[in-house]
Formats: sequence, C-alpha cells, structure tokens
Amino acid sequence: MTEQIWWRLRRRLPYWMEDKHLRIFCELLDLNCDKMARWLCHRKIVTTSETVIKPMTRAQAVNARDALAKKIYSHLFDFIVERINQALQFPGKKHTFIGVLDIYGFETFDVNSFEQFCINYANEKLQQQFNLHVFKLEQEEYMKEDIPWTLIDFYDNQPVIDLIEAKMGILELLDEECLLPHGKDENWLQKLYNNFVNKNTLFEKPRMSNTSFIIQHFADKVEYKCEGFLEKNRDTVHEVLIEILKESKFHLCANFFQDSPVSVSPFSSSINIKSARPVLKSPNKQLRTTVGSKFRNSLSLLMVTLNATTPHYVRCIKPNDEKLPFEFDSKRVAQQLRACGVLETIRISAQSYPSRWTYIEFFSRYSILMTQQELSINDKKQICKIVLQRLIQDHNQYQFGRTKIFFRAGQVAYLEKLRSDKLRHACILIQKCVRGWLQRKKFLSMRKAVVTVQQYFRGQRTVRQAVTARNLKETWAAIIIQKYCRGYLVRRLCQLIHVAAVTIQAYTRGFLARKKYQKMREEQKAVILQKYARAWLARRRFQNIRCFVLNIQLSYRVQQLQKKIEEQSRENHGLLERLTSLASAHMNDVDTIQKLESELEKFAAQKRTYEEKGKKYREDSEQKILELENQNKELQEQKETLEIKLQEKTEEMKEKMDDLTQQLFNDVQKEENQRMILEKNFQNQKQDYEKEIELLKGEIKILKEEKTQLQQQIQQEIIIQDGLKMEVGQLTKQAQKIPELQKEIELLQTQKLDVEKQAHSQKRELREKMSEVTKQLLESYDFEDVRSRLSTEDLEHLNEDGELWFAYEGLKKATRVMESHFQSQKEIYEKEIEGLNFKVEHLSQDINHLQKLFREENDINDGIRLEVSRLTSENLVIPDLKQQVAELENQKLDLENRLQEQTVKLKEMSNRLHYELERDRTHRRTTEAQNEVDTKENESLKGTTQGTEGLSNGLMQDEVQDEVQSKIKQVTTRLAVENMDLEEKLDMKDRIIKKLEDQIKTLTKTIEKAETHVPTVPKEYIGMMEYKKEDEERIIQNLILDLKPRGVVVNMIPGLPAHILFMCVRYADYLNDADMLKSFMNVTIDGIKQVVKEHSEDFEMLSFWLSNTYHFLNCLKQYSGEEEFTKLNTPRQNQNCLKHFDLSEYRQILSDLAIRIYHQFILVMENSIQHMIVPGMLEYESLQGISGLKPTGFRKRSSSIDDTDTYTMTSILQQLSYFYSTMCQNGLDSELLKQAVKQLFFLIGAVTLNSLFLRKDMCSCRKGMQIRCNISYLEEWLKDKNLQSSNAKETLEPLSQAAWLLQVKKITDDDAKEICEHCTSLSTVQIVKILNSYTPIDDFEKRVTPSFVRKVQALLNNREDVPQLMLDTKYLFQVTFPFTPSPHALELIQVPSSFKLGFLTRV
Repeated sequence: MTEQIWWRLRRRLPYWMEDKHLRIFCELLDLNCDKMARWLCHRKIVTTSETVIKPMTRAQAVNARDALAKKIYSHLFDFIVERINQALQFPGKKHTFIGVLDIYGFETFDVNSFEQFCINYANEKLQQQFNLHVFKLEQEEYMKEDIPWTLIDFYDNQPVIDLIEAKMGILELLDEECLLPHGKDENWLQKLYNNFVNKNTLFEKPRMSNTSFIIQHFADKVEYKCEGFLEKNRDTVHEVLIEILKESKFHLCANFFQDSPVSVSPFSSSINIKSARPVLKSPNKQLRTTVGSKFRNSLSLLMVTLNATTPHYVRCIKPNDEKLPFEFDSKRVAQQLRACGVLETIRISAQSYPSRWTYIEFFSRYSILMTQQELSINDKKQICKIVLQRLIQDHNQYQFGRTKIFFRAGQVAYLEKLRSDKLRHACILIQKCVRGWLQRKKFLSMRKAVVTVQQYFRGQRTVRQAVTARNLKETWAAIIIQKYCRGYLVRRLCQLIHVAAVTIQAYTRGFLARKKYQKMREEQKAVILQKYARAWLARRRFQNIRCFVLNIQLSYRVQQLQKKIEEQSRENHGLLERLTSLASAHMNDVDTIQKLESELEKFAAQKRTYEEKGKKYREDSEQKILELENQNKELQEQKETLEIKLQEKTEEMKEKMDDLTQQLFNDVQKEENQRMILEKNFQNQKQDYEKEIELLKGEIKILKEEKTQLQQQIQQEIIIQDGLKMEVGQLTKQAQKIPELQKEIELLQTQKLDVEKQAHSQKRELREKMSEVTKQLLESYDFEDVRSRLSTEDLEHLNEDGELWFAYEGLKKATRVMESHFQSQKEIYEKEIEGLNFKVEHLSQDINHLQKLFREENDINDGIRLEVSRLTSENLVIPDLKQQVAELENQKLDLENRLQEQTVKLKEMSNRLHYELERDRTHRRTTEAQNEVDTKENESLKGTTQGTEGLSNGLMQDEVQDEVQSKIKQVTTRLAVENMDLEEKLDMKDRIIKKLEDQIKTLTKTIEKAETHVPTVPKEYIGMMEYKKEDEERIIQNLILDLKPRGVVVNMIPGLPAHILFMCVRYADYLNDADMLKSFMNVTIDGIKQVVKEHSEDFEMLSFWLSNTYHFLNCLKQYSGEEEFTKLNTPRQNQNCLKHFDLSEYRQILSDLAIRIYHQFILVMENSIQHMIVPGMLEYESLQGISGLKPTGFRKRSSSIDDTDTYTMTSILQQLSYFYSTMCQNGLDSELLKQAVKQLFFLIGAVTLNSLFLRKDMCSCRKGMQIRCNISYLEEWLKDKNLQSSNAKETLEPLSQAAWLLQVKKITDDDAKEICEHCTSLSTVQIVKILNSYTPIDDFEKRVTPSFVRKVQALLNNREDVPQLMLDTKYLFQVTFPFTPSPHALELIQVPSSFKLGFLTRV
C-alpha cells in the first residue's frame, strides 16, 4: 500500500481515491486520507529556527507503516485484555491464582532475524528457570533424604544469557547503536565482532558472511542476519501519525492515543502531574524505549512471577513441520526434545531414582505381596525393607530414605508386574470357584426337574393301570367324607385361631402402647439431658477459650514482670553501689572540712595583700592617665610641625619650577612630562599625610575610650573586692560551726560503738542458741541404739561419705529457722534502704553542686589575682593595655554566663527538693506509724529545701547552707553505719553456717571416737599427700580411671579428686623433685584424656571430669604465687603456694584439655536433646485448642513409626533439668554452667527455626502462638534456675521474632514497616521465606499477598545481612574459664576410704 502511495505522490495523482487499501483503512478508523497518505511518506523535522518537511525513502516508509500497524495492534490487544479482566473481575480478595503461559519454542530457520533472536532469548531464560526448578530441586531432595548420590553436571545457560543481557551485551550495544542518529546494522555488527569474537566461546563469526553472527544457544547454534535489527528495535512511530490518529472520529481509536488515557481496567490507577507552562513537543519526537529493552523488562517481570509460583511444565511436540496426519519426523522430534531439555531430564532420571514412594503408600499398595509373617511385624518401615530385600535381589536398584523409598527406572514396573500377577492368580482362583458353584447349582436344578417329571409320569401310568368303576365310586365317596370332615376340622381350628389371634392382638396392642408411652417418656428425658449436656459443653468450650486467652495474657504479663524484676535487680545493685559511694563521699567531706579550715587562714592573709595591691593599682592607674594626657599633647605638637613643613616644601617646589622653565625652554615637552610626574607624586604624598592625620585622630579617640574603660574596670574591681570581703565573712562563720560538726561526729562514733556492742551481744545469744540446739539434738538421738541397728559396714560407709543424716537433718532445721529470721530482718532493712536511697541521691547531688559553686568562686578569685599581678607587672605601652582590656572583658562575659548557669541549676535543685517534699508528705499519709528517725529525716529535708531556696535567691543565707551540709553529712553517716550493720549481719550468717559445718565434722569425730574408744592426738596438717613414685599408676587408676561420679557427688567438697591431685603436686614441689613432678603431671593429664575418651558418650562422666579439670586448673593458678591469682587467698593459703616450680605450661595444657572436654560435653547434650526439639517445640500442642485445625491443601504427614514415643515441651524441660541438676551435683562452676545452657538454648532456637522454614504446615498464626507459649516456658525455666544472666534468652530472639511475624497483621504499609523494625535478628531471606510460607488455617486468616512481600523486600534491601536461610546448628560459642579461687583449706581435706587410696598419707 505504501509503495503505491509513494508512486502516486511522485506522479501527482489522487492516490487515496484509487488505493483501495488506504481508503478502507481510513474509513474503518474514520481518518483524514490526505493527511494519512502525506505523512506516511513524509517526515517533519523541527529545529530551533524552522520546520523542515523531508520525504522518506521507500524502506523508511515501509518501516513507518509497519511501526504504525504494530502500535495499533498493541493498543487493541491491551484493550481486549483489560475488558476480559474487567468481565472476569471477582469482588472478593484473591489468595491464589492459576496462570497459563504459552510461548513459541526454540526457533531456527534459514534466515533468522530480530524476532527469532527475542524468542530464543526468552527460551534461554525459561530453560534456566526449568533447570533450577527440576535439576537442582531433584538433587536437593536426595540430599535431604540422606540418599548416597553423586552430583550430576548439567548444562547451565547463564553465560548465553549474560552474552545477551549483561552490561555491554548484545542488547545494550543494539540500544546504543539505535540512539545514534546515523546508526547502521553494519556498524552494530562490527561492534559485536570487536567485543566477542575470539573472546566469548558462545559467539562466532561465519566464514562466508560479513552480515551475520552465530550464537551457541542451549538447543543448537543459530545464525542471525543483522539486516533490519536496528529498525525493528527502534519500531519508530512518528508523532504526526499519532496526532492524526488522535483526531479520529472513531472514539475507540482516539482514546488509544491520548496523552493520559483513562484506564479501563479497575485494577490500575494513575496520577497525572502537569507543569504550569505548556511544553512544546517536537513532531518528530520518537519513543525513547526500544523494543529490546521493553522485551527484556517484560521478560524479567515474567521470571519474577514464575519464581514466586509453583510451575508445572507441558511440552508440546510437533510430529512434522507440514502439520500432516500420520506423519512422524524422528529427527525433528529429537531436535525438539533436545531443545526443551527433556533428553537432559531423561538422562538424569536414568542415573537417579525417578520413582519414589512413602512408606505408608508402599505398604498400602504392595501389602498384597507380603506374607503373614511379615505382616505380623508392628513397624511398617521395617516391613517395607524386608519385602524389598526379598523381592528385589539387586540392592543398588533402590534406596531407603528418611520418609521415602527411591527406585531406579523399571523397578516400580517390576513390582507392578508382580502385583498384577498375584492379582491375576487370585482372580483365576475366584473365577474357578464361582464357575464350579454355578455349574453345580445348574446340575442340581436340572436333576430336580428330571425327578419331578419322572414322578408325575410314573404316577399317571400306575393310575391308568389301577382305575375301575368300583374304585372310582369308593374314591368319590371317600373324597366327599373327607371334604365334610376336613371342613369341620378347619372351621373348629379357625375358631380357635380367631380367639387366640384376638387375645394375642389385645396383649400385643397393650404392649406396643405401653412401649410407645415409655419411649415418649425416654425421649422427653433425653431432650432434657441433651439440653443440659449441650449447655455444659458450651460452657466448657467457653471456659477453654477463656483459659487459652488468659494463658496468652499471663505469658505476656509474665514476660513484662520478668523485665521489671530484672530492672529492679539492676536498680538494687546500683543502690548498693551508691551506698558505698556515699560512704566514700562522707570521708571526702571530712577531708574537705579540714581543707576549708586551712583555706580560711589563707583567705585572711590574702585579704590583706589584696587591699595593699588595690592601693598600688589605683596609684598606677592615675600615673597612666597622666602619661596618656602628656602623649596627647605631644601628638598635637607634632601635627602642627608637620603642617608647617608641608607649606615650606610646597614653596620650594614652586621656586624650582620657575628656574627650570627659564633654563630649559627648548625642552618643553620633557619638562611638562616631568612636571606631571612631580604633581602626581605630590598628590600622593599629600594623601598619605592626610591619612596619617586621620589615624592619629582615631588613636586619640581610642585612648579616650580606653581611659573610660579603665575607670569602669577600677570600679568593678572595687565591687569584686567587696564581694570577697563578704565571702571571707561567710567562711569565718563556717569556721565557727566546725567544732559543732566535730561534736556531732563524736556522737555518731559513740552510736556506732553502741550498735557494735548490740551486734556482739546478738552474736553471743545466737551462739548460745546454737549450742542449745546441738545439745538437744545430741540428747534426742541415742547413738548406741543407732549403732546397734546399723552394721559396721553401714557405719563405715556413712563415715566415709559424710552422710550423717541424723545430725544433718537437725542442723538443717536450725539453719532454716535462722535463715527465716535473717530474711525477715533483711527485708526490713532493704525497705528502709529503698526509702532512704532516693533522699541520699538528691542530697549527694546538692553536695556536688555546692562543691562546684565553691570551686568556681575560688577559680574566679584566682583569676582576679592573676589579672591584678599581670597589670602591675606590665609596661605602660598602649597595645599591651588594649590586650589586657580585651581579656578582662572576655572573662567578665564568662563570669556572667557561669552565674546564669548556677542560678538555673539552683532553681532545678529547688524544684527537685519540692518534689521530694511532696513524696515525703504522701509517704507520711500512707504510713501512719513511722519511727522517730524518719520524722527527724523529714525535718532535715525541709531544712535542706529551705537552704537550697536561699541559695537560688542569691547565695546570701550562709547559715542555712551550713545547716544543709551538716544535715546531709548526718544522713550519710547514719546510712553508712546502717550499711555496715547489714554487712556485719551477713557476715554473722556466713559464720553461723561455717559453725554448723564444723559441728557436723565434730559429730563425725565423736562417733569415730565412740567406735574406737581410743583417744587420738590432734595433728597439724600442711595440705600435702605423701606418695611414692611407684604409686603414680595406682593413684591414676583408683582416682581417675576407676572412680564413679555418683559415689563422689555425695561429698560436701566439689572437685575432691582435683584437690587430692594438687596435694600430690604440692608434695613433689616440696621435695624439689622435677622428674617426679613432670611424670605425675603427665600421667594425670594422660589419665584424664583416657577416661574422657572411654566415656565420650557418658554425660555424667564428662560433667564430672570437666568440673575436676577446671578445679585442678584453678588450684594450679591459686597456689602459683602470682599476684593476680593470690589476691583473695587467706594467709594460710598463701603459705601453701608452690615454691620451686612454675607450672604455667601445664596450665596451658590443662586449659586446652578442658576446652576439648567442654566441646565433647556440649556435643553429648546436643545429641540427647536434638530429637526432642521439633516434636516438643512445634508439633506438640501445649495450649489445647489452638492447632486443632490443619491447613487446607496439605496432606497429613504419615510415618511408619508409632506415635507412642512423642516428645512434649515437658520432656524438653525435664531433660534440661536433668542436665542442670547433674552439673550442679558435680560442682561445675556457675559461669561454665551458664555457657552450657546458652549453647543448648541456641540449639533449640536454631533447630526449631530451621524446621519452621522447611514446613509450610507450621507457618500459621496459631502455631506462632504455640511457639510463643513454649518460649515463655523456657524463660520461666531460666528464671526458676536463676540463669537470667546467662544470655540464653537472647539466643531465642530469632525464634521469638519468627513467632511474632506469624502472629502480626500483614496487610498495610505500616505493617511492613513494623515488621522491618521489629525483626532485627532475622535476615531478609528468612523474613521473605516465612511470609511466602504463611498458610491460613481457617477463614479468619488471610494469605500474604505477593505485593506485601515485595514491599517488605524493598524495605529490607538496605539491610546488610548474610543471605543464608538456615541457621548453623553446629555453631559453638567461645568458651571462657573464669578464675574462681577454692575456699577450702587443703589441710582440712580428708581422703574417703571408698577411693582406695590408703597408701597415701596426709602430711
């Protein structure tokens, strides 16, 4: 059509009248034919100065026509899609969708252009997604099921995609060439040759062509012609043609090409922003975006949609290219299968296990092949294994996974053949039995029919033979007689039957009526029972729901209360620290009072010196003023002399000029030039002189101003001196009050002595009470009766292990009574301390402010003194005076600013004290009966407030200030005394406990004396164990290798074997025998390694030897003699230090060994608890009624293992309690115990979170509530065991955030922001995974929309975290072994006889 128009234009004919196609086009769209024909063949170019209309070539016109047709087609296609969407619109919310994607397959023709390039590019992207979805997920399935599998390398087409769409790739170079005004296909092809030939193996240049290029695609090599690539990529539609289409009278066409078309679809909305000034558009403006960039963007959006869904693939194979029936081109089909990747999947399936069955499905399908003996086994998983081993002899043809059975190709068909054979044999057997039964039935019926026929035939024959006339008459008469007789009998029988029937009917009808009545009564009662039962069920359901809500509220409130308790504990620690600081501040105040006395004397002496210096300063200032006046006079005289000199010089110059004119008349021009130069010089000099005069006048003014400033400074110094006099008076008054303060201090000391005496008396009373209790205990038990009941072996066992139960129980009762008494006293003192802590804080702040003010005043006085001395020492030079004046002004400003700050601070102090007064008044109203001490403290606080108010008004009332300071000191001293009393009472408690332990030891000694009846002489021990070098192996065998933890745990001393080993080390050090010490240490370390290796899976043994290794290491440090380890030792312990050898190297070896034992110890705990985590934390319902429903669309997980051994949350807590009690019994240090608990809690959180990521059926709101409840149980366990400081709670933070994410609302933008702010412990990948896996259980919940997931993902893009989904459950925290010195004295340690170490002797 465009060719005909072009030729008609050349021939100047009415082309639109003759061209049928153009006329039909314009009629259909209701367009102007002249304009359309003109602008299809012309082009308008707009420049800054003019507009040029340029005719296009034939090829350009054809391209413009094709571009216009494509534009109209695209708009029409979008319109049809929008109308279809509008018709199919659903009013409700859409959770899921099903999409169908139909795309051309891989194309390769004789001539391939831009269209084939785009289609093959899309096929490459889809093939990559297919590889990721099929191949990688297939291999991950085998890895997850623990199937031995060698990874198969499959072709990855990412390099081809990078060649096309990467930076400086084919598409980017094509767009770059399209932007050039004179871009050509040949230039673009040359750029491709330069960039990729011999550099990229997937790009080739044909040998016989310079206008094409070859790309190695996934399916095959394709040769593309470069002709038309640029024009097809540009797809240029000129603006003039679009304007013509806008002017169409056909509204649909006009609406297509509007600048801001109204969106037909209800799903899209746009906001148009127009500028205030109209923007002129050039008519030749082309669309900036190219076809390649549009195609790439739409393809990327398609890939995002495919990655967010679950794709299923349908491969369409054409049997032939001619589309003929019953024709099959095998080469073409193989090519299509290779291009689709089907051959690759067949190759992987042949090498892998394509068929897989779960154990339950296999059992239900092939149970027909199992024997009765195999079916008698309870474990279905074991049945499947036995059957497969019997049916398939080659074990390489199948593999057993965790939940599935994997078969190689052909094995399922073999099993199906066996099954069909078995079914066929059974069917044949059934058919045999049924057919035999039918034949037998048919034979019997035929036989019966033959017998009856024979019977009738034989009867007729006999009748015919025997019938005569007489016989007929007799038979006829007999028949009549029989008729009447039978009639009578029948009538009689009928009457009897009638009577019986009537009676039976009467009884039956009565019975039925009674039964119906009884049934009606039962139904009425049943209705009543149902009413009450349903009401009870409704009440029970409501109570369950209310209990569920209360449990959630309680868990939340418990967490808040735990946080408050932790904060209160921190505040209590802070208050104790403040008490100690107040005690130290009291001592500092005493020192400051002494310093103030010395400073008063200094101020008295300085006052005299200041008066003398003031007099001298006045005299010096008067002299300076006189000198300044003299200088002014001299400057005026100099000015007059300068003016006279100027006049004289001017006259001399004039005379010289006259002489020069007479002498040099011929050289006029030169003289004129010189004259001009001289005049200029003269003017410059004159100006300079005038400037000097002005400067002198300015200096005179400045001197006058300085004079006035000096006078003002003198007045200010006089005022400052008066202020100093006032301060000196105040200090003298304070000095007069110092003796009163000393008297008060003496009174406090006497009160302290009285309190100490009372404490000593209480100690004596307690000792007397304890002695009475012990006497009563000794009298209550008759040791001879007990000894007669027990055998000698039992007595020895009791004495050896220290289980003196009778005495111990009695002492327990006494200690409980004492503990309750001390706890009540402690609570009373803590309440008093809490009440006074607030007062002490504010009083300490007041003291600090007053001290700061006093120091600032001293600094000001020192500055003034320095300025006075500096002024007296400086010279009378004017510049120096300027600097001094400026410095004094700056200091003045600083002083004013400080005074303002001080006034503001004093106002704040007064406000605080007012607030404290109000709190005290309310406290008085609530607590009516308070002690006299509290009333005195309130009065003192009133005095302090009055004093601070006076200070804020101007610091004029000095007496109030002294009273405030004295009262503050009294309160601080009293609090310090009370604190000392509390500490002394705590010490008393510790001493009483030690005395109880000593009494236990004395009781054991008395029993031993009673048994032996031999008086023993007390010995003094020095804490060593004497042994021989030959006994080292026996020591290690008995003390390490053969020792059982449960027999040692009963002892009171933790780490008893470690202490015994160290006592042997001390003996070797005492002998100064290096060889003996080295051999003993080496044997000991080897023995510990051996026992740990032999019992590597025994938790109790590992815990026991971890504790003993740690205690042994601490003993080596404590008695090493180094200062950092001996600070907390007693003098006797310092005497027991090692004297001859340094065992630092062995300490390092022991620390490494302890770390190894700790890691094995953690591994054993993790292995024993790991299988409980997922059933207890995720699957078990600790809150009944939460997870009763199952998510829709999921199959119930089946398992061949019975559910009798399911684990609950209580089983996890019981296991943790077992670990905790075992570690405590073995004497493990508290810090190590906290580190182990932290590691266990990390494992629980990591395993639970990883399982949550892998299971969609667990990602629901109710399961989040379940997880939250289980986390609260773990936190309560930590609280019960006093392990809040172990940081174990922080390791559960990712899991708690995941549970919160399942519960929180996920709809609006605010919800997305809240999720990003709250989930700080979860990575971006983990958050997106949980949102995508979220599955609603009922209609009340809703799925997370993909748009919401994208919002969250966009907000989380700036976060820098590790892109890892699963947590590392094998991660171990760094372990530290803190140094804790042993409180047990070595000389008091005894070796039990159960250790079998009788060859050792205590030294």
